Amino acid sequence: MTYAIQAEGLVKRFGETAALAGVDLEARQGTVLGVLGPNGAGKTTAVRILATLLRPDEGTARVAGYDVVRDAHRVRQLIGLAGQYASVDEMLTGTENLVMIGRLLGRPRREAKHRAAELLERFELWDARDRAAKTYSGGMRRRLDLAASLVGDPQVLYLDEPTTGLDPRSRGGLWDSVRDLTEDGVTVLLTTQYLEEADRLADDIVVIDHGKVIAKGTPNELKVQVGGSVLEVRPATPADNVTVARVVGELVGAPPQVEEGLVSVAVKDPAVLPAVVRRLDDAGVVVGELSLRKSSLNEVFLSLTGHRPEEPAGEGDELISEGSLA
Repeated sequence: MTYAIQAEGLVKRFGETAALAGVDLEARQGTVLGVLGPNGAGKTTAVRILATLLRPDEGTARVAGYDVVRDAHRVRQLIGLAGQYASVDEMLTGTENLVMIGRLLGRPRREAKHRAAELLERFELWDARDRAAKTYSGGMRRRLDLAASLVGDPQVLYLDEPTTGLDPRSRGGLWDSVRDLTEDGVTVLLTTQYLEEADRLADDIVVIDHGKVIAKGTPNELKVQVGGSVLEVRPATPADNVTVARVVGELVGAPPQVEEGLVSVAVKDPAVLPAVVRRLDDAGVVVGELSLRKSSLNEVFLSLTGHRPEEPAGEGDELISEGSLA
């Protein structure tokens, strides 16, 4: 199996704080690796090390077969990086932004213009190519930022919470762009707090908390690990919530959550469903809604970390915004 990213035992300390405490990461070539975790978990520190912006205190990391410390210059030639916020120059046009980056990467002017035109077409920005970036919508700026990270034809692309602040339509468009990249063989490391995003895009997921990997696997593997399904019951009469919660808790062997009249709990054995129906019928409870569904990544995250994901925001060690690395 060919890995585009391999990291073993990464440790990084800032004073007495261990941002990373022995992290292992692997990303297969041409896939998306989703890195999840609460703010301050160490996700961005890991990305900085893989992008050669930080040196690990311990451990090793290789990108496209090159060591991030010994071969840092070569690694920079093979990667692209897009941070949480668009890093384009708002006073320059879309074309000027991309040509400038191409020139900084050492491309001849004609070649830089050709690459800029390719990317503007690809990200549906051609009609706005001669407009200043400050006139772009948020979604257009993010697409331009992603295009900027691809000027150097990277083999590996780091996306640090790339859809922060985007509306659902713009976010969906960016997801389509990421899928297209992996079809072209680009490997993507994606950090995100939108768990739907990781569910939709990631081939594999690593969950980091307090600088350590606490779970890894495909989205489906993590869902099965936490609890294959979620039982949800909403009684027709809100006053019956207490009875429903008691019955469900006794049958499942775990305390359920009760939010806005909905009783929910992770279950490993789907056979519990008819038993719940019988017990509630015996108790005289009329059920308004009843479902058994697959766990979501939100529930996986809650089970693994003990709390729900925060709203997307910068980590304490926020990634330096870069369109690409020379």
